Order: sequence, then C-alpha cells, then structure tokens
Amino acid sequence: MNKRVLVNGACGRMGQEVVKTVVNETDELLVGACDLKHTGEDILKLLALEGPEVLIYGDLAEAIKSTEPDVIIDFTSPRVVMDNIETGLSHGVDMIVGTTGITEIDLKKIDQWTKENDTRALIVPNFAIGAVLMMRFAAETARHFKDVEIIELHHNQKIDAPSGTALKTAELINAERDQSGSEEGIEEIEKLTGARGGELDGIRIHSVRLPGLVAHQEVIFGAEGQSLTIRHDSYNRKSFMPGVRLALKKISEIRGLVYGLEKIMD
Repeated sequence: MNKRVLVNGACGRMGQEVVKTVVNETDELLVGACDLKHTGEDILKLLALEGPEVLIYGDLAEAIKSTEPDVIIDFTSPRVVMDNIETGLSHGVDMIVGTTGITEIDLKKIDQWTKENDTRALIVPNFAIGAVLMMRFAAETARHFKDVEIIELHHNQKIDAPSGTALKTAELINAERDQSGSEEGIEEIEKLTGARGGELDGIRIHSVRLPGLVAHQEVIFGAEGQSLTIRHDSYNRKSFMPGVRLALKKISEIRGLVYGLEKIMD
C-alpha cells in the first residue's frame, strides 16, 4: 500500500526537493505540506508540479489531523525539530528526520517517544549515500591511523556547527580506533580562541560556512611520513534524494528509533 506522506519544512530548499522527489520519483502519495511560508497555498502549483491540490499548513498538528499521513519527512530547523518529532510521534505518525542538531540526550527522548506511541523514527544526519560511505571508510581507516581531524564545509545558512555528519563521523571513528598508549600532544598555544576547532573525544572538528557551498566534508588521517584524506562533496541537493527514497522504502521495516542511514543500507 502506498504511504501517505507529509513534508514538514516543505518550502525550504531541502523541503522543496523532497516534495519533488515524492511526487515524481516514488509511488508514495504526497497528502500534505507544512511550512510557515505560503500557508494556504498549493505546494504543487508553487513548484510547478502536476497533481491534485496539496495545501501548505502553518501548524504541524493541524496538518496531521487534516491529512492523516503515515509518515512525516522533516527538514526544518534545529530550533524546532524536537517539538516536531514529539508532535508527529504523539499523533501516531512515523518520522523521517533530516534536520540536524539532534543530541545524544535528544535521541534518548525520541527513543522513549517511539516506545510510548508504538511508532518509528529514522534520524539521518546525512542522506547522501556517498557521505555514508565516507563515514564507513573513515571508521575502517581508524583501525590503522589513530590521529585524525575533520573539516566540514556547508552553506552560510546552516545554523548548527559542527554538522551532524561530522559528529557522527567522529563517533564512528572513536568506536574503532585504538587509543591505548597514545602519546600526549604538545601543550598548544591558541593565539585566537577556536583556531583549533572544537573537540569531541580527542578529535578536532573544524566548521566552515560560506556562500556557494552545499555540504562537504574531509577526514584527514596522519601518521609517520604519510597522510590519508577521505572526502565527500554534495554539489546540489539532488545528491540527498536517493537516501530519502531509501528511507521512505524502509521506514515501515524498522522498529522504534534508528539513527543513521547506514543502518538501513545493508
């Protein structure tokens, strides 16, 4: 049976791409859209798509009650994403979330909400298949190279730093690398606060925000006499759509909370 889909954040750059993908590239049925912009308008007409009218609602709870979706795809803001997830799950709707800024504490709350409401939540830091492979290769490399730094680069409208992908990459690396017997580093003099980036369990993460960028990350490993760089680049938002289609296909097969697209790729 075709899933009834509601896109939250439908008028944003990622949301618009998701709407186009659901309508043109899946067998699922787009039944609703939610955004603070263009409320009351037809999202299909707004994006020059064919099909019956799909209204844009300004309130997620109202949109859910009016359209009765099976799944919500959320690309909104870190400031409101947890409220959106709670709203969706408490109404018995499964959630696919591409919005970043979700913490470990947040994940515990989401897990509890899925149990309380017998729902599913798929939280994805990065929908690009190449980015998932980049993280997987970085984790594999960490078994042989213990010294590493991460540079993530995004457009200047991204409000959270570091990115969810960078944090996820650091977590995967730390789960694999052998830190026993590590030599203590030199005592650094940071002449400008933040020049060495942020740090997560010994891994330095540097965030770049510039116009013209979309989503890019390189993981640089260093060892005696050599270095290894693993890099992924998303040049446009279409790069994320194969992952969105995969998430839509697999959401009904998972149980509770699943964090990371790699969990449904194998």
